[in-house]
Amino acid sequence: MSPLEFVAAAISALAVWGTTRRLLWCWPVSLVSVALYAVVFFNAKFYSDMILQGVFGAFLIYGWICWWRGVRDDGAVIVQPLSIGRAIAGLMAGAGMGVVLGWGMARWTDAALPYLDASLTGLSLVAQYWTARKHIENWWLWIAVDLVYTVMYSVKDLYITAGLYAGFIILAILGWRSWRAGTEAPPAIQPL
Repeated sequence: MSPLEFVAAAISALAVWGTTRRLLWCWPVSLVSVALYAVVFFNAKFYSDMILQGVFGAFLIYGWICWWRGVRDDGAVIVQPLSIGRAIAGLMAGAGMGVVLGWGMARWTDAALPYLDASLTGLSLVAQYWTARKHIENWWLWIAVDLVYTVMYSVKDLYITAGLYAGFIILAILGWRSWRAGTEAPPAIQPL
């Protein structure tokens, strides 16, 4: 356990909580958390996760823009439906990314658990894209991914991060419930 991991976990939890509440400030707070976690994952030799943090940074900027553009006149972020075809395509893309990245990590690095880490990375990118596009289904994918991440980080002695991801499962359930209720009467968006 390092102080950096503890700070990164606390900021990440705050960012995800903001996302569950559809608060616009969740995006810049998330940018800080991914920068900190890039260093944590580099030190733990989770290179796919380290790369994921950089890609998340780009997705976070994209999500921030999407949420700004998708605000109703009353300031509420509008939840969008996800078609079955797009859900299947997204999951296939995430799995494909996992295979390719896992092969590269296994072949050219000393990555810890290269295929598992890469598969979770691919699916996390899909979940982050769905979050940016305001698809409520993002929460189901986050629950599945975070469950496996919790076990993986525990195995590699990143206990603070494992605890964070266990908390993310709870936040994802709360996020799903909040977004589901928000399709009827969404809360007002909070300015920065």
